[in-house]
Amino acid sequence: MRLHGLHVTAFGPFGGRQDIDFDALSAAGLFLLHGPTGAGKTSVLDAVCYALYGSVPGARGTGGQGTGLRSDHADPGIRTEVRLEFSVAGRRLEITRQPPWERPKRRGSGTTTDKAHSALREYDAATGSWRGLSRSHQEIGEEIGLLLGMSKEQFCQVVLLPQGDFARFLRADAEARGRLLGRLFDTRRFAAVEQYLAERRRAGEAAVRDADAALLADAHRIQQAAGDALELPLPDVAPGDPGLAVALLTWAAVARCGARELLAVRTVSLAAAEAAAAGAARHLGESRELHRLQRRFAEARERADRLAASADEHHRDQLALERARKAEAVAPALRLRDAAADEHSAARAAGERARAALPAELSGAGAPALAAAARRAAEELGALETARRAEHRLSEIVEERTALDRQERADDDLLQEAEGWLADWAPTRAALQDAIDTAQDAAARTEHLAARVESAEARLAAALRRDDLAAEAAAAQEHALAARERAGAAHERWLDLKEQRLRSIAAELAAGLVDGRPCDVCGATRHPSPARKSAGHVDAAAEEAALAAHRRAEEARGDAERRLSGAREALAAATAEASATATPQLAEEADNLRRQYAEAHRTASGAHAAREALATAEQEHGRRLAAQQEAARRAASRASLRDALDRERATLEEELTRARGTEDSVAARARRLERRVVLLTDAADAARAADDTAQRVKDADARLADAAFRAGFDTPGEAAAALLDPARQRALQHRLDTRRQEEAAVRAVLAEQDTAAAAGRPPADPGAAERTAATAERTLRETASARDAAERRCTELDRLSTRATAAAGRLAPLRAGHDRVARIAALAAGTSAENDRRMRLESYVLAARLEQVAAAASARLRRMSQGRYTLVHSDDRAGRGRSGLGLHVVDAWTGRERDTATLSGGETFFASLALALGLADVVTDEAGGVRLDTLFIDEGFGSLDDQTLDEVLDVLDALRERDRSVGIVSHVADLRRRIHAQLEVVKGRDGSFVRQREAGMV
Repeated sequence: MRLHGLHVTAFGPFGGRQDIDFDALSAAGLFLLHGPTGAGKTSVLDAVCYALYGSVPGARGTGGQGTGLRSDHADPGIRTEVRLEFSVAGRRLEITRQPPWERPKRRGSGTTTDKAHSALREYDAATGSWRGLSRSHQEIGEEIGLLLGMSKEQFCQVVLLPQGDFARFLRADAEARGRLLGRLFDTRRFAAVEQYLAERRRAGEAAVRDADAALLADAHRIQQAAGDALELPLPDVAPGDPGLAVALLTWAAVARCGARELLAVRTVSLAAAEAAAAGAARHLGESRELHRLQRRFAEARERADRLAASADEHHRDQLALERARKAEAVAPALRLRDAAADEHSAARAAGERARAALPAELSGAGAPALAAAARRAAEELGALETARRAEHRLSEIVEERTALDRQERADDDLLQEAEGWLADWAPTRAALQDAIDTAQDAAARTEHLAARVESAEARLAAALRRDDLAAEAAAAQEHALAARERAGAAHERWLDLKEQRLRSIAAELAAGLVDGRPCDVCGATRHPSPARKSAGHVDAAAEEAALAAHRRAEEARGDAERRLSGAREALAAATAEASATATPQLAEEADNLRRQYAEAHRTASGAHAAREALATAEQEHGRRLAAQQEAARRAASRASLRDALDRERATLEEELTRARGTEDSVAARARRLERRVVLLTDAADAARAADDTAQRVKDADARLADAAFRAGFDTPGEAAAALLDPARQRALQHRLDTRRQEEAAVRAVLAEQDTAAAAGRPPADPGAAERTAATAERTLRETASARDAAERRCTELDRLSTRATAAAGRLAPLRAGHDRVARIAALAAGTSAENDRRMRLESYVLAARLEQVAAAASARLRRMSQGRYTLVHSDDRAGRGRSGLGLHVVDAWTGRERDTATLSGGETFFASLALALGLADVVTDEAGGVRLDTLFIDEGFGSLDDQTLDEVLDVLDALRERDRSVGIVSHVADLRRRIHAQLEVVKGRDGSFVRQREAGMV
């Protein structure tokens, strides 16, 4: 992949548009990206990564897509954009990305957020134009991933080479190296294989354990099914023992044999018990039958004696039943006469009540006279109907006249109110119009004050920030001074310890001398007087600790100075924005402007309400005029209607005076006549009813006397006394029928030969026979239950034995499969005896990759170190831990292999650089061999001397083979003299900008 051009707008520290021509920079093969700390060198690399992957590397990309990428120096109307033009796999592409943007609204105040946008184009050489490929974030991401074959993390590791990370990688332990290599080479599938095998092992172990448990459970069920009768203890075999299945199956066969023998014994016992129970049952039946016949004969004799004692009562019942049946012929006449007497009594009482309400002159009149008087009263009532209608109309006229008066009073009030309101209309309208004009003036004043308030608040915020930053700058200066003192002290201590160690280095070398082994310095095999360590000897660990403390102090000093520089720059910017005005004065000005703005805004906000009030008042004015005209029209129509009602009222009052007579009203006279008609009519009807019922009573008495004589009774009273109600008659007949049946039954029983013969035999004893039969039956049930239990035991033992046999058959392949999977899983996890280095599968794959990286890095490291150092991979175990990811350096001067942590600062730099370049080559091959024509190396050159720097630059210059370009990111001044193609990032108060210089330019 080769970069051609980068265009950024409002990105990071760049407030405006910046264009970078990588083709021009890459012409020399090696170019320098430099600038002061915080200017934005890393932001250039962030823009490349954001264009390709939609996010920036490291912690800067944790805020989500596009979050925090916009420049604080950019104009609010300019959108953040990154456009990258590059070539890969023979295709020239251009990708443009715009993160989410909070821009000012086009109408009104405030802001709105635009969504992120992405676009991918390809250059068509045949037509000489660009062709759009996609605008989808997902499609573009998939296309870039397929073309580059690398994730964002891999790209940042092999294209944007961070030297600090590889220095840590060089000195890291195996676990830390494994995490980095695992991310770069994506060995998750091998870890997934380890996990899969471990899960298979656990699942197989659980399956074997469950099968063992199931087999033991079946054995316990067999033991429970065998019961106490067999008394078979379980075999003493532990779960998981391979001989468990054979032992349990043998034990189950013994249990089945014992159960079958017990079943045969119980079957013989059951046959004997069945024979004894059958004999006892026959004896019980014979004894019960004899006892029944003897009891039957005795009961029949007792019943015959009771029948003879009640013969007289039976005769009286027969006579009563015969007289009741004769009296039934007289019953209809008796009921008819009683009904007629009841009707006559009721009619006579009703007639007396009706006559009591009549006038004295009519109380003794007969039914015809009462009917004639009722007719005369009804005729007089009909003559009053016309007068009643006239009286109703008169009440309606009075109500209408009252309504007219009420309406006249309401119209007078309305006219008076309307005249008063219309008299005030002109000043009211003028006041409302003045309110509208005042609100419009306030609205214009509000816009002017809003701009002044915003400016005052910005100056106040800058002043507050200025005050805070002044305190921060003072604190940062004190912290920087203290950091410089600590760094100087740590540097002096390190130099002192280093000098002490160099003076006693002979004692340190002598500590490793062994008789017979050549000395690393002189080669002698005899060591007659080796140097001894003196008190307070400084060893390598103490020197390294002092060096580490010195480096930490230097880093802390650099951080403190950067914080001081940043605080001073921020303070200068805030001071320039807030000017020299005191903060309280600015706060007072801002408060005054806010109050003026609030007052003007409150006044302006009443414009809409004032317009609505004027419109409402104009509508009310029209409504009042219309109501005044309508009231005048109603007053004219009321006068004519009132005269007509008065004339009709006089005519009706004259007519009603004649119709009322002595009563207060026609209705009162009509009510009196209605009551008289009702009373006379009721009295006439009651008199006629009493006469009719008296005649019916006489006729009923004659018919009753005739019916009693024909039935054989002397008087109707005798017939009534003999008469019985149906329930009593049925009870008497039932008693007679029951006696006849009882007599017949007793005669039948006494005539039976078997019953008479049984009565002559000795009394039977069925209780003793029942006890004997119960004992035999209980014995039979117990024997049958025992036999059934023995049969069920055999059946259950057969079933459980079959089930145990099947379980044992399933257990064998499960155990074999588990053993095989467990052996493979242990081998992959590095815990088996066969894996003597305890190397996991993922570590094995990473070790192979690390070996490739070490080989590729050594080719460049030998050149940088003039053939002295070579990186080698080691798979030896570190202490009691696992092996596979060790990394050592071979020193050709001593022929010894030592840890990479023993390298000096400069040696560590070019070793980590060689490692980074080697890793880039291996990851590139792993990603499918995508050619990387543009590389960036970030920082780390400040620790090199001139000679080493030349050697490193020669190695980097060799990377230009086959048209490859390398960009070095550094602020080392010496590099600006050695590398002519440069991209300088310049920072200023309004943001940073880039300045490009190609090779050959002055």
